[in-house]
Amino acid sequence: MYALVDANSYYCSAEQVFRPEWRGKPVIVLSNNDGCVVAANRQAKEVGIEKFKPYFQVKPLCEQHGVIALSSNYELYADLSSKMMQVIGRYAPEQKIYSIDEIFLSFERCSKAIPNFEQHGIMIRKAVWKECRLPVCVGFGRTLTLSKLANHAAKRIPSFQGVCVIDSEQVRTEILSNTRVGDVWGIGSKTEKKLSFMGISTALQLANYPAALIRKEFNVDVERVVRELNGQKCKSWELGRADKKQIFSTRSVGKRITDIESLKQALSHHAHIASRKARKQKSLCRVMMCFCSSSPFDGQYITRRAVHRFCFPTSDVTEIARVASELAEQLYLDGVSFYKVGIGMLELTDGRYEQPDLFNQNPNDPTLMEVFDALNHRYGTNTLFLGSQGIDRRFEMRRELLTPQYTTCWKDLPKIRC
Repeated sequence: MYALVDANSYYCSAEQVFRPEWRGKPVIVLSNNDGCVVAANRQAKEVGIEKFKPYFQVKPLCEQHGVIALSSNYELYADLSSKMMQVIGRYAPEQKIYSIDEIFLSFERCSKAIPNFEQHGIMIRKAVWKECRLPVCVGFGRTLTLSKLANHAAKRIPSFQGVCVIDSEQVRTEILSNTRVGDVWGIGSKTEKKLSFMGISTALQLANYPAALIRKEFNVDVERVVRELNGQKCKSWELGRADKKQIFSTRSVGKRITDIESLKQALSHHAHIASRKARKQKSLCRVMMCFCSSSPFDGQYITRRAVHRFCFPTSDVTEIARVASELAEQLYLDGVSFYKVGIGMLELTDGRYEQPDLFNQNPNDPTLMEVFDALNHRYGTNTLFLGSQGIDRRFEMRRELLTPQYTTCWKDLPKIRC
């Protein structure tokens, strides 16, 4: 038996932890630079707020219904997520964190020790609420896909009261028949459209379709979904995470970039982030792409990119930032207000098997990079940075509706008056 524990409207719920007066009120959380709605709780959706809509379009509706709009407080979300995962992890011998607000639990080796999974799910919900003040739903199933589906039902169907257990054929059939095929884990929008042409609109119809035929129509991944819906274990979480083949660092800017120096600083900043990610997984970069663009809402949308191939693979931030500054010269255009910039590191190789070259005039310096990363890890991001990143970074993310970082910043610690 597996379980999936998922927080309800996590970003909004995290904002309400230290603001109990916001509980029961409509809350939305915005994306970088307060651009789009990325999270909305049930109360906000009931007044007509749609996710992924630009904030300027829904702002009048928010003001009309008293919707609380907030900037993304990533530091708070990450810290509360860590605490929540620690609490949930006490209730199973094996667990796998799937995302910032989702965690899978495995009871394969201790199912007989848990006489009632519904009561076990209730205990998890109560413990998370008591210790973290975060509402969660719990779904149990014999496969990972069924547990994901049970969690979806626990959120959607009030009679389950936040805990759904698919432990019988009757319950499985009932839930699958009332679930859209597009809500099944692993079925994307394109696959859903193709399935609809085949007359498959519910999860039960998909489960009843012959697995061998579905593989011919689609691929082995969809076949695994069908088999998992029928209680056959085909998916398992990977204990070792595969290294990324490409690494990107990109973000819309807080203030438009209109001069070459600001563009160089922004690209150098992203070079710092991307190279750090590469060093973390011990990778070296052969090809780097820099890109920038104006806003798609501008009258004339402009996007530009430039590619550089290194003579020798590298993850040295000084070399990568130097090349990024050179590419900025190719990207810049007079009269264009750049809204989004970024860097992509392509053709990554495993740095653990690097073959040094006698003719490499700028070899990697892993010792220097270890000190560089260690200082930033110990004292905080950007404690040590390159001068090419600039000091007055006007391009950095704008968060005008940011709440305090209650658990990660000394000056934002909550004050209690007794």
